[in-house]
Amino acid sequence: MGLMSFFKGVGEKVFGSHAEVEPAKAAAVEPLRASALLAHIKQLGLPYNSLTVKTSADTVTIIGEVTKQEDAEKIALAVGNVEGVKVVDNQLTVAEPAPEAQYHEVVKGDTLSKIAQHYYGDMMKYPVIFEANKPMLKDPNLIYPGQQLRIPAL
Repeated sequence: MGLMSFFKGVGEKVFGSHAEVEPAKAAAVEPLRASALLAHIKQLGLPYNSLTVKTSADTVTIIGEVTKQEDAEKIALAVGNVEGVKVVDNQLTVAEPAPEAQYHEVVKGDTLSKIAQHYYGDMMKYPVIFEANKPMLKDPNLIYPGQQLRIPAL
């Protein structure tokens, strides 16, 4: 999948008080940030065969193996949609490769119905987008500007 960009100032709050630190102390905090992201992935129940999370400032590198393309995409989005993360370098290998989903950056005024209308030509297909972004999305009405969403092919 490679590099994906995100808005650093929006997303789930996973890092606590260690999100912004002075550069001299950053090296000591990086393992804590990587551990917090790995715990976040585990808490969401996202499947993987092996996974290593590395952080450097606002960039996260994920390395390992997953079974499905969907799993790799969801892990990258779960990490990228965390406040303080700007770039995700997805180096996950996929045991059962499949075409990548499209991605949509939520803008002010977006709803899953509007997004479904744009990509599928049918606003009633919003549950497809909601399901494709579970467990990161817990309610189809709770999306926010700057959030990245998976848009799978129908």
